[in-house]
Amino acid sequence: MVNLRQFFTFGGVGAIATALQYLILVTFAEVLDVNAVVASTIGYISSALLNYILNYRFTFASKIPHAVAIHVFALVVVVGLILNAGIMYVLLHAFNLNYIVAQVFATGVVFLWNFFAHRHFTFGSPPGAVIKKTSPHLQ
Repeated sequence: MVNLRQFFTFGGVGAIATALQYLILVTFAEVLDVNAVVASTIGYISSALLNYILNYRFTFASKIPHAVAIHVFALVVVVGLILNAGIMYVLLHAFNLNYIVAQVFATGVVFLWNFFAHRHFTFGSPPGAVIKKTSPHLQ
């Protein structure tokens, strides 16, 4: 069951982090003439740290030590980064969409991935619990 308070707080935190990502995307793409996929990737990575801090503190009120949570967070972010860059690439090159339109679509997909992955893996029951439950070799 989705906790609506968490979902909306995650959305608010995500909006702040997304604003940072889009600021970097547009600045790099328009002002510095950087490739849009590269600019989007730089923005995504830059906003991830802010996202971690705000979600750890406000969205999930996590008690998991940072030394543990940051590693799981990084894995989720890497998957999100691959999704973001992949969606951007396909929408820009296969569908010839405007980079902002492509980024909006990528943001929606990655938002859903991030919420559920962070809720269940990063800030949920102890990180790695899902892996331990499914793989007796890792216990």
